[in-house]
Amino acid sequence: MDTDVAKLPSDRETLQAFVLQRDATIHEQSTTIASLTTQLAKLQHYVEQLLRARYGPRGEQLDPNQLVLFDTTAADEKLSSQPAQPAVYVKEHERRGGGRQELPEHLERVVVEHDLSAAERECPGCGTERSRIGCEQSEQLEYVPPKLFVLLHRRWKYACRSCQEHVTIAPPAAKPIQKGLPGPGLLAALVTGKYSDHLPLYRLEDVFFRSGVELARSTLSRWALATAELLGPLYELMVHEILQSRVVHTDDTPMPVLDPSLAHTRTARLWTYVGDWRHPYTVYDYTTSRKRDGPQQFLNGYAGYLQADAYGGYDGIYAAGSVKQVLCWAHARRKFYEARTVQPDQAHAALAFIARLYAVEAELNSMRYPISETSDLVQVTRKWHRERRRVRQRESLPILAQFKNWLETTEHQVLPKSPVGQAIGYVLPRWDGLTRYCEDGCLAIDNNASERMIRPCAIGRKNFLFFGSDDGGRAAAVLYSLMASAKANQVEPFAYVRDLIDTFANDREPELTPLLPNFWLAEHPEARRNWSR
Repeated sequence: MDTDVAKLPSDRETLQAFVLQRDATIHEQSTTIASLTTQLAKLQHYVEQLLRARYGPRGEQLDPNQLVLFDTTAADEKLSSQPAQPAVYVKEHERRGGGRQELPEHLERVVVEHDLSAAERECPGCGTERSRIGCEQSEQLEYVPPKLFVLLHRRWKYACRSCQEHVTIAPPAAKPIQKGLPGPGLLAALVTGKYSDHLPLYRLEDVFFRSGVELARSTLSRWALATAELLGPLYELMVHEILQSRVVHTDDTPMPVLDPSLAHTRTARLWTYVGDWRHPYTVYDYTTSRKRDGPQQFLNGYAGYLQADAYGGYDGIYAAGSVKQVLCWAHARRKFYEARTVQPDQAHAALAFIARLYAVEAELNSMRYPISETSDLVQVTRKWHRERRRVRQRESLPILAQFKNWLETTEHQVLPKSPVGQAIGYVLPRWDGLTRYCEDGCLAIDNNASERMIRPCAIGRKNFLFFGSDDGGRAAAVLYSLMASAKANQVEPFAYVRDLIDTFANDREPELTPLLPNFWLAEHPEARRNWSR
């Protein structure tokens, strides 16, 4: 600001006091401006996150040119200069190609003949009838809507005409629900429609009504609960199998549930648990809250790796000593990604380090194993895990060491409550859990396996909005588990669930192991589907 020299004090002491007061005022204003600038940047950051959550894309794509600006090439050249190791091949993710797909061979072919009339077969030159010389074929995919039909069970009675007694009757047909109306196919359509296709009951009510039968949603709800109870033993076996895994992926999502004692819904939780390659099942667990006793009770007795987010409810599980913590780099990356617009230099530098870690994983995933019918899958997979650990020890650990040094240096250069400061405050205290994936090849760099399994629950929540009761939530956990495990094993869920319901209807205590989806598929190869989506 400008100062009128004529108005300045003439004596020295007063002038010094004036200057000191002016300096103090300027310092106070500068501090206020800096504080307001920081607060404005933080608020802009929050607004950007809210807008992105409400309107923005879900992906976290970055311009690759942003990452090239940071000096990470020297380390890359050092790593690339090391002698190449013999390639180990694994099956990479296969994406469907574009263009028209060949129609599956298992579909029924109905031949429709297209022929010329007698007049059209006459030769315009000589008038004689032309002869067939060939046939052109083309395929058209057609659809017949599903239909409801009635199974009329007739039980014949017999009696002795001589004695006029000893009446006997054929045994009744087995029913999934005692004295109930639905057959296995109808229950399977109900379960698949709601827990695989995410259709709420009022829409399924309309679907069945189009076939001419009115089924109230309250009735459908009771049938779904009964089906979950019927198939509960198989769910319990899947839980037991998953707890034998070397590594379990887990995540949770909120689920609103009706509560008669409240004027609004309360928030319950669905937890997903994904087994390893030897136990290829996914199960869900319903809890009335997010208290730590939910995962602690489910994982009671488990020993191995637990890959999850940094939720504090798992701390008691890790403290017991039998479970090792494995954290998710996708969560850590997201925090730096969200800070890229407020503190672009530091955020993009961190993202460049994380991109190099994922580049190592992408290189590993691009390799292929030559697997034949005579291959020992167990030995091949173990060899792959050893190779993956060796590559990570050689390439990923040096990147992690550089990244940690950068984090410790940058931590003193940014404000703790700034977006990058908070991201660093998330990563450094959890460094052991974030780097543990390098110690065993069976581990993944992130927890995306369980986050993908949360998606069906989130889609269902958008459609049917809430569970009607805690019993409905527990039933949903059972039925979601069957759907997810079927798809994980490339099993068509309707055929699988229908056969399960029919099996349990005829034998309330069947042998359960052959009913697990991977074992069931071996006996029903016609039900295999490629669930690549």
